[in-house]
Amino acid sequence: MYAVIKTGGKQYRVQPGDLLVVEKLDGEPGADVAFGDVLMLGDGDTVTLGAPVVDGASVSATLIETRKGEKVKIFKKIRRQGYRRTRGHRQLESVLRVTSIAGAGLSAKWDGEVDLTPKAVLDARARGFKAEFETPAAAEAKPAKAAPKTAAKADAEAPAAEAKKAAPKKAAAKAEDGETKAAPKKAAAKKESDAE
Repeated sequence: MYAVIKTGGKQYRVQPGDLLVVEKLDGEPGADVAFGDVLMLGDGDTVTLGAPVVDGASVSATLIETRKGEKVKIFKKIRRQGYRRTRGHRQLESVLRVTSIAGAGLSAKWDGEVDLTPKAVLDARARGFKAEFETPAAAEAKPAKAAPKTAAKADAEAPAAEAKKAAPKKAAAKAEDGETKAAPKKAAAKKESDAE
C-alpha cells in the first residue's frame, strides 16, 4: 500500500517503512507526526483519488532528526565589471520514518523498530571515526565506569611496575662497566681516530 502526501509545498509518494526527508517540521526526535493531506491512496490495482484530499485518510510517521541539508552555492557575477559574489545556504530539513497508512477502508503498518541515530553519527561510523555524541539508546547500553583499584590490587601490581622501571637502569649500568656486546660504528671510528 502507498500514499501520496503533501507537506512543505511538495508531494511525496510513501510506503510504510520508508525514510523520508521533508521541509523542517516542529517536534523532538522520537515524536509522532501525522499527515492529513493525503492526495491519493493505492493498493495494488485499487487507487483512491482525493478531491483534493482523501476523506479520513492519514499517514503516520516518527521524527528521527532535524538537520541542515546539503550546501547550495549562490554565485553572482556581472561580466566585465569585476563583480563576483559567492554565498552558501543550508536548508533545514526533517528526517521521518513512515510507520503507517490508513484510509478508504485500508490500512498498512510497518513492523520494524525506528532507529533514532542521526545521519552525522552514521557518517562518522562509516568513515571509521568515533562519534562525538551518542544516541540515547547507546548511552543507556554503555556500561558503568570501572570501580577504582583497591589497595590489595595496587600492592599486587607494584612489584611488576618497579621491575619495568629498573630494566633500563640495569642496561645503563652494564654500559658503564664496559659489558656491551658491540659499539656503534661511529663511536668505534671516533675512538680509533683519537688513539692515533
